[in-house]
Amino acid sequence: MGCCTGRCTLIFLCTLQLLAALERQVFDFLGYQWAPILANFLHIIIVILGLFGTIQYRPRYIVVYAIWTAVWVTWNIFIICFYLEVGGLSKDSELLTFNISRHQSWWSENGPGCVRKEASMPGIKGLDNHSYISVIGCALEYRYIEVMHSSFQILIALVGFVYACYVVSVFTEEEDSFDFIGGFDPFPLYHVNEKPTNLLFKQTYL
Repeated sequence: MGCCTGRCTLIFLCTLQLLAALERQVFDFLGYQWAPILANFLHIIIVILGLFGTIQYRPRYIVVYAIWTAVWVTWNIFIICFYLEVGGLSKDSELLTFNISRHQSWWSENGPGCVRKEASMPGIKGLDNHSYISVIGCALEYRYIEVMHSSFQILIALVGFVYACYVVSVFTEEEDSFDFIGGFDPFPLYHVNEKPTNLLFKQTYL
């Protein structure tokens, strides 16, 4: 297969998915988003499996990758609905942190142009005597950044699913044509049996 084939395109898509997933994993770690962290980790493993299957001509691995892309699209649709507060979901809930902490997306305080405003709490002494008040000046609200991340993931996953199905069909056709050529050729069997028969006739004649 040449470099312009679906196989090479799928390799490129898997590599792009890995880079995007690693970037997302870093910011989810910074925001202590435990549910996305686990999902990203599983996604990275499956994408590596699909990349290995594409390079090594293993259709079964690519099938696993294709099935996972459907799950991954569903997960990212949920993330979009979560941050856009669709269907009763709330972006301020602790659902993505498993109710362990009250952390939000890292972009909520560190987005482009965001400035944190803190003020001292009267009557409280100690090292931690500042209370977070608000974030102002954000050029883009953090939920839209998260939505753009998920939308990009959905786009790559859908294209990857299409190319994964195409590559699996190509690999399957190649395997079937190889089995047909090798499995239905009677000449090797006839050729192997022919020599002992000739030797037997020669021995009988002598």
